[in-house]
Amino acid sequence: MLLIGLTGSIATGKSTVSSLLKSEPYQLPIVDADILARKVVEPGTNGYNAIVKHFAPTTPDLLVEPSELMPEDGPDGKGRPLNRPALGKRVFGDSDEVQKDRAVLNGIVHPAVRKEMFKMIMGCYLRGHWAVVLDIPLLFESKLDRFCGTAMVVAVTDPEIQMKRLMARDAHLSRGDAENRVCSQTDVRVKAQRCIARGEGNGVVLWNDGSKEDLVAKLDEAMKKLRRKSPDWWSWLLLGCPPLAVMVSAWTIWQNVRINRRWEEAQKDHSGRDADSS
Repeated sequence: MLLIGLTGSIATGKSTVSSLLKSEPYQLPIVDADILARKVVEPGTNGYNAIVKHFAPTTPDLLVEPSELMPEDGPDGKGRPLNRPALGKRVFGDSDEVQKDRAVLNGIVHPAVRKEMFKMIMGCYLRGHWAVVLDIPLLFESKLDRFCGTAMVVAVTDPEIQMKRLMARDAHLSRGDAENRVCSQTDVRVKAQRCIARGEGNGVVLWNDGSKEDLVAKLDEAMKKLRRKSPDWWSWLLLGCPPLAVMVSAWTIWQNVRINRRWEEAQKDHSGRDADSS
């Protein structure tokens, strides 16, 4: 089974591609990290309790305000839901304090999300799917790209397009808030370069500066190539022979670790040359 790691940056079109892959003609199962991230911090979960314990003392509006429809202890007695916009303002930005808070939040959410992802992936494998899409905004940052046979990045070449799309989608954001959200993530053009460095078939970049129709055409071309790479008989062979599936997974991880090491070394060399020239 092919694991397709889908990523991008905020307002580049990743969600659109995820929706397309879920629908005809692909009908691929989607493991959405954002949905799982919400699930693991619902009131009553360990993630929710950890976030409240860390952030509540310094974030008065961390929880949704009580009202006639929202009792003080939540609708089911497990606590009021998180006020996501308030938490977002707390962890999006580039100051040292904000980065520390974001690291704390990621340390709470990411392990729980990975556990849920593993459960879903195993379910897709046992049902004989030829591929499953891992929709992960922080695919490279979380190092989950190591497990993916193909990484797919939805990117834009013009940063201003990203800003305009974000502010049009989330009208409540000021330009400063939008810039903080964009800057809190790795530059999508860097993600694209990293994807390309994986090599033909192992990395796919969908440039989304144009219309949705252009994006659909690019996705269709990419998926046809991936489908030829992973035919149905291969998926059923891996399902019928678990030891082979384990060997293929180990090979994929080893190859991706090597690719990541080369990328990191190249980035260090590039940074070193920049420092020498300055």
